[in-house]
Amino acid sequence: MPRESLPPLHLLLALVVVAVWGTNFVVIKWGLADFPPLTFAALRFTFAVLPAAFFLKRPAAPWRNLAAYGVLIGVGQFGMLYIAMTHWISPGLASLVVQTQVFFTIGFAMLIAGERVKGFQIVALLLAASGLGWLMIHTNAEVTPLGLGLVLIAALSWASGNTVARAAGSVNMLSYVVWASIFSAPPLFALALMFEGWPAFSQSIVHADASAWAAVLWQSVGNTIFGYTAWAWLLARHPAATIAPLSLLVPVFGMGASAVMLGEPLTGWKLTAAALVLGGLALNTLWPILRRPAVNAA
Repeated sequence: MPRESLPPLHLLLALVVVAVWGTNFVVIKWGLADFPPLTFAALRFTFAVLPAAFFLKRPAAPWRNLAAYGVLIGVGQFGMLYIAMTHWISPGLASLVVQTQVFFTIGFAMLIAGERVKGFQIVALLLAASGLGWLMIHTNAEVTPLGLGLVLIAALSWASGNTVARAAGSVNMLSYVVWASIFSAPPLFALALMFEGWPAFSQSIVHADASAWAAVLWQSVGNTIFGYTAWAWLLARHPAATIAPLSLLVPVFGMGASAVMLGEPLTGWKLTAAALVLGGLALNTLWPILRRPAVNAA
């Protein structure tokens, strides 16, 4: 059975979403020039909740599930990602490494749901792991062991959040993300006051210019509200096998935007690492789709 092709306007919408998600790493770097990382993350989730929570019905998920997702995504994923991107990893490489959440998600599915790992998934993991190893060999100002470790923690937290969201069942994902963000902002504000201090917290808010606040709103409205709404709309109208592979373009946009907008060099070693990691992600995502017509034909 052939895979469904997207109408041109739907394909354009999907490309806009992955472009927003990819270039968002550049926006994060811009925002970190004015806000400390935990303060920036707290503001992002505050504006993800307000005012959207007043217009979206609470999803049919337990409060403990929403709380777990909010803390994992807010503190674990974006808190760690923002800290890493202050000094220890470049935006382009961060957009690449965080996609390893795919393999953590597979690992959780094996542990919790008893899913069996398949041969192509092992090969995909080895490819991606070799890419990360290549980054470790070439650690410098653009990627440090600390930065790589923090982004891997962010990827692990993202995968954990995916597992929690799956346990919530079939819910409106935009509403779920907005209401879960209620539990992201308070611990981030508390951690910001604890580790960054009141002077840094208050002065960054008072002295931030329009571009800094635009970065916050882009995180909340563009990346979260628009991104999740458009992606959910596409998934409701097309098979996941048609939409999901397009997410492979997120690190492509991330590395490209970082090179164009921030002057991040695309050196040979970096492109080799990207090819290995993206190769692993592509194999994991596309192999079942490519194999399906042959299985159906048989």
